[in-house]
Amino acid sequence: MCENDILGEYLTETYSVLLINLIKKHLPNIILFPATKIGRDLAPRVAATLETGLTADCIDLKIQDGNLIQTRSVYGGNYLADIICPQTRPQMASIRPNIMEKSEQTDKNQPEIIQFSSDLDPAQLKTKVIEYIETTVSNKKPIDEADIIVSGGRGIGSKENFKIIEDLADVLNASIGASRAAVEAGWISKSCQVGQSGTVVCPNIYIACGISGTTQHLVGMKSSKKIIAINKDPNAPIFEVCDYGIVGDYKVIVPLLKEALEKKLSHI
Repeated sequence: MCENDILGEYLTETYSVLLINLIKKHLPNIILFPATKIGRDLAPRVAATLETGLTADCIDLKIQDGNLIQTRSVYGGNYLADIICPQTRPQMASIRPNIMEKSEQTDKNQPEIIQFSSDLDPAQLKTKVIEYIETTVSNKKPIDEADIIVSGGRGIGSKENFKIIEDLADVLNASIGASRAAVEAGWISKSCQVGQSGTVVCPNIYIACGISGTTQHLVGMKSSKKIIAINKDPNAPIFEVCDYGIVGDYKVIVPLLKEALEKKLSHI
């Protein structure tokens, strides 16, 4: 733990120097990062400086014969690869958020908190943060923090039709998600994209409307507790992973679902 005003804003320059110095002093065997925006920026800088390996966006980890087995999807999510770093240390990996089950709480762990100081000089920094500009759609939670997500895909048909999805989300106090096809069509912000090339989510309820279920999208949402799929195509791949599937036109089904939920929730 390091407390210093200079660390109030994240900068690769400051965080990487502190972390590299800490690693050189304590020589850890394994270092793990979250595969978040900050983690994806910080981890490769640290790995390159230390001249060690880094496996990004892991979905599973194991220890075998002293090596960290780092599992990640490859070729658009069609295959899984196990990667090791046997020659150099530390072993480094970043892990996709929401991809693993949270473990049971335990009182037995007694982690050691190492306090250290920073001697970084703000005058020596090459960069500084001037302003933050929020790009998240609406005032709802970011999709990686949401308990309920209502997502739309190519089958929504247009930017204007996302209003139908938003109306259902408002009733459920849910966040809005989208497939890559919907984002690339310009119908909705990139911050809403669910999938391997977007954000991995793990809500209690995931409602997919007009989403066929490509592999890269399924990788991003299949850990959801309950998946509800609405699609006109009965052979859509998403029906193979969903808990409840409705074959039909979302333009008919979603308004009916919204109306039923409004009545149900008004009595709670």
